[in-house]
Amino acid sequence: MTHSPRGPLSHLHDALSALAAKGLRRTPPAPLADDDVSFCSNDYLGLARRRAPGAATSGAGASRLIAGERQAHAALEHAFARWLGTEACLAFTSGYAANVGTVAALAGPDDLIVSDALNHASLIDGARLSRARVAVTRHNDLDAIATALAGRKEKRAWVVVESYYSMDADGPDLRALRALCDAHGAALYVDEAHALGVLGPEGRGRAAEVGVTPDIFVGTFGKSFGSQGAFVAGSLVLRDWLWNRARTFVFSTGLSPMAADAARLALEEALATPLLRERVRALALRLREGLAALDLHPLGFGHVVPVVLGSNERAIAVAAALATHGLIVPPIRPPTVPEGTARLRFTVTAAHDEQHIDKAIEAVRRALEALR
Repeated sequence: MTHSPRGPLSHLHDALSALAAKGLRRTPPAPLADDDVSFCSNDYLGLARRRAPGAATSGAGASRLIAGERQAHAALEHAFARWLGTEACLAFTSGYAANVGTVAALAGPDDLIVSDALNHASLIDGARLSRARVAVTRHNDLDAIATALAGRKEKRAWVVVESYYSMDADGPDLRALRALCDAHGAALYVDEAHALGVLGPEGRGRAAEVGVTPDIFVGTFGKSFGSQGAFVAGSLVLRDWLWNRARTFVFSTGLSPMAADAARLALEEALATPLLRERVRALALRLREGLAALDLHPLGFGHVVPVVLGSNERAIAVAAALATHGLIVPPIRPPTVPEGTARLRFTVTAAHDEQHIDKAIEAVRRALEALR
């Protein structure tokens, strides 16, 4: 066997060069300047900038199963379970860890996972680790889900979706999906990461908006609640099982108590200040209407505002033009989105104001004119 004379990692340089040639190589962005306006933050309620009071320690020091359990964890989980109306809640160190660990802990080789084609990478990776049979269905296609459930041989089935897809700003019919799962004896797993805090009553998400209770409810502390980490909410038995079998929980140092306190206090602030989510909704509508007037037709609904521009080059050029005006809107390109659908994705937050929105609309107009 011969070895590369350039070293064992030389192929990575070649692969990165190939990505760059296609306009797909990502490089670390420059830190935001003080006067930059970011339209790519998931800090939807603008709470990440505040300083949380209190003297919580910065680290848990160990897995929570061993010696890492802290009062901050219990207070956080109790607050979110009470808010969502679930029996229990379990905090993870990230949204990725929550989904990978939960899906892999629940499903097994004798199960079926029905997964939406546009599900987040964490849901896809969790399904792979579970070794269950995975049926990937067309995006938001209830008929395809029904067909997969009706034709299954497996005793247990898990239907896994997001309530609000952040690249397309759309979501499934959760009421119909709940009925479908009930009819076929399947569990409904809903990731509300991008909806929570803004959509639904009190910002409790799209499931609450239509009166649906998922069997597994996943949310994050790192978006609307301005902190870090994520959670799984549901029944007591679900929490007990994940405490014992979710490997990303069992074999990880517990969530920072400081992050836990910050998320709990952010929830309290969000509930006490409903104007925050109302502001986000109003600003998002203003942006959508302004972009539609430019004949751009933003996708979907809500506070994530994607605009498909087609080619990678076009998306990169418009994003670069916006950056010259201090407007940070990174281009979204394959493989994150399908080929030929490169886009700009604006995320609207309570930290924006009407002037920011109007400036963005005008900058897009000028950038498109320059490309003609």
